[in-house]
Amino acid sequence: MSISHLFFCRLPVACLVGLLLLLGEVCQAQQVIPPVTQDSTLTDTTRQKFDDRVMENLRQMSERKTIMGKLLKAILVFDRVDEEVYGLDAELIEKEYEKHTYKIVRRIDIMSLKPFGYSVNDTSRVPANFFEKLGNSLHVKTGRGQIRNKLLFEKKAPLEPLALIESERLLRQTSYILDARIIVNEETTTEDSVDVFVVTKDIFSLGGSGSYTPSSGRGRVSLRELNFLGQGHQVEASYRFNLNNRPRPWEAAGYYSIENIGRTYIAADVAYVDKNYFKEKSAHLRRDFFSTNTKYAGAVGVSWIDQRIMLPPTSEDTIPTYANLVYNQQDAWLGRSFRFKSYNLGYEPRSRLILGLRYTRTDYSVRPSNSFQDNTLIMGSLGYSIRKYYKDRYLFGFGRTEDVPVGTLLSFTTGYEKGDLRERKYFAASISLAKYETEFGYLYGKASYGSFMREGKWEQGVLQLESLYFTKLAEWGNWKLRHFFWGRSTWGINRNPEELLSINDESGLRGFRSTLLRGSRRVSLNYEANLYTPFSLFGFKLATVAFADLAWLSAGNKSSPFKGVPYQGYGIGFRFRNEYLSFSTIQLTLSYYPQLPVNEQINAFRIFNTSRPYYDFHDFQFTRPGVADFY
Repeated sequence: MSISHLFFCRLPVACLVGLLLLLGEVCQAQQVIPPVTQDSTLTDTTRQKFDDRVMENLRQMSERKTIMGKLLKAILVFDRVDEEVYGLDAELIEKEYEKHTYKIVRRIDIMSLKPFGYSVNDTSRVPANFFEKLGNSLHVKTGRGQIRNKLLFEKKAPLEPLALIESERLLRQTSYILDARIIVNEETTTEDSVDVFVVTKDIFSLGGSGSYTPSSGRGRVSLRELNFLGQGHQVEASYRFNLNNRPRPWEAAGYYSIENIGRTYIAADVAYVDKNYFKEKSAHLRRDFFSTNTKYAGAVGVSWIDQRIMLPPTSEDTIPTYANLVYNQQDAWLGRSFRFKSYNLGYEPRSRLILGLRYTRTDYSVRPSNSFQDNTLIMGSLGYSIRKYYKDRYLFGFGRTEDVPVGTLLSFTTGYEKGDLRERKYFAASISLAKYETEFGYLYGKASYGSFMREGKWEQGVLQLESLYFTKLAEWGNWKLRHFFWGRSTWGINRNPEELLSINDESGLRGFRSTLLRGSRRVSLNYEANLYTPFSLFGFKLATVAFADLAWLSAGNKSSPFKGVPYQGYGIGFRFRNEYLSFSTIQLTLSYYPQLPVNEQINAFRIFNTSRPYYDFHDFQFTRPGVADFY
């Protein structure tokens, strides 16, 4: 099976819809608002000429009657102009509406837009061609009630500080909404009342993917609906068939979620997974500290897990050895946030003091060793949080508005585990910080440590360090460039033998796959450059990606990972993204790994595709007390 055949077999169903919907862009220039420049004398004419030359050369090539000319004409759009987006001046979001604090909300108008042809910045825009209209006809837009349930303000009530901008952020972070604007009608505003206009734009919420290998008959199909009938319910199902060398030739999984029940901000999640080496049945109700002003958060749930875990490999092993682990768990927690008193009615302090309490009961029916014991774990946390947000673009999206979290999160956790074999205490501390400036970029740092103590000795400890930095956006006309740097360290201290780390994919080297390469201490460094081009491929905006990864891994609990030569990964690729679809990102990458494990047959070169960004933001939202992750 050819690489191109494999790649396009994995294209999601929603992407096929997108191809038809957005081919109309090839046939006609998009109708957009001309960009507004602050000062034409500040334009870099040298860069602008370079941009124009590249575009003009490609345009001329597309007009030739050659195979390359026909290909360029078929797949590239030369007339796309970025839509002007307002409010992206990198000022703190809290300053936008502070003058309207405590005014009475007289009227709330809500406009929900379908995915194609509409704009939250220009509500006069409408679908311009048949393909956009066809796509919208297949989509049920978000109901006004669902949007209203996300708002932190209501009619005939005073407008609390942060309510407008926090509501806009919550709408924008909803999985089935592409973008949102909340606008105060300044023309009708009085000294004591305001009229508010809310406009949102959906993504095309129906998506899916699939693959098939003719030689073996193996295949996979998955479907996903992020906004069932416009009510915010999310359904996902997947099925794999004709699996060779497995105990059973098929696997299935299903997930169902309700993001917000009424105006309670309580979410419900149900999962059913039936795979060969992992089975799960779970149900949870949860409420997060979704907003700065949220007072109460918590969750309650139950889960049953049956999985196969890898046993510690030796240097002579050529195949991995496994053992079964089966357990059920009941989990509940409750958190309370306290805000500091402010004597300035026009200002809402962002800092919060938070208390959390958690109860977990775990019962094992199958366990490979006495490292796993039936236990009851009670934990408490004290946290201090400051949360702020900036707006920017071209971070993880291709031009949509994105919220950049900055602030501080400090937490202390203690707990007590009572088991059928032993009893022990738990202690943990964590601190994270982030800053963002227009000329500097974004810098995030985190340090955390957690460990059990039994009979005066520390065990199952983990020290974690993390730092993420991305540069400011460099622009040459319609070309945009941003660099990302990511460093992580996970240091296991007296871990159980079955608890192992890898450097596969997100854990260290993207695209890397090794079965036997495992250890207890890991350090990884990642670099990535994203060049956003002015081209569109069948409506999917195009970016080029280059990366370099390094990872160190130690085998023992007391050895340093830096004693060995680091494993390396290098690659280049293309990323296609359509902001209007639920399955919006496709990345095809060619990678090279110069150092490989000696006891495994792994190719040094690999072509792989992915559908999600390698990096992500860490919000400064307090979460449930828990044992530090080790994975």
